Amino acid sequence: DRLGTPLLPLRVAGKTDGQRRVLAAAEQMVVALRSVFACDPRPDRMREPVPTGSGHLLGGCDNLADVLWRTRAECGRRHAQFVAAVRTGCAGPVEDVLAEPDAGGVVRALIDRGDGTRTGLARLGYGELRYLALALVLFTGPGVLAVDPAGEVPAALQTLTVLADGFDRGLDVCQRAELLRLAARMCDRGHIRLLGAVADASWAERAAGEAGTARTGGPGGVTVVHLSP
Repeated sequence: DRLGTPLLPLRVAGKTDGQRRVLAAAEQMVVALRSVFACDPRPDRMREPVPTGSGHLLGGCDNLADVLWRTRAECGRRHAQFVAAVRTGCAGPVEDVLAEPDAGGVVRALIDRGDGTRTGLARLGYGELRYLALALVLFTGPGVLAVDPAGEVPAALQTLTVLADGFDRGLDVCQRAELLRLAARMCDRGHIRLLGAVADASWAERAAGEAGTARTGGPGGVTVVHLSP
């Protein structure tokens, strides 16, 4: 985007209203693309301890332990909400989700079961790890995710778009429904949007049919688009 945008004036002079609209649209597209975080959690890479680094979450969530090490200390209220979401989507009691330093300058992520027992991420299932990672993404923002925020847009006005290919992959009925509710809640705040591809659209359509109905607790703002040839 940074290489291509400066070339636009060579092709579009901006002398007419139509040309100025083209330039404005191109600028908006560039800003939108720079505010996208492509996320596809890879549980096989999340199970091992990772070196401490920048604390910015990668698209595959490989460094989830490093990010937890940072976010747990930064905002206690947000972390408590994240733990509550993990409690809903993971088996067994969940009192806390944390990271601790290990030998060799690495950190590993753990679930505190509340009875003195801690479970390492290596022992969690595939779906549990994807659920945990996607929940963390929804609770964070450009300051934590590995994106290049648009400097020309004030931070208070920036909107992050999360692209989640295979959003429902490996998730059970409870996990995908809870993630959708969480996404709707976070998107309603106006600073994040979620675009997810799902293998089975039927459950998402049912959720969309319940959108905005307080009686059923359905997530509002859900739209299902079929990409058929």
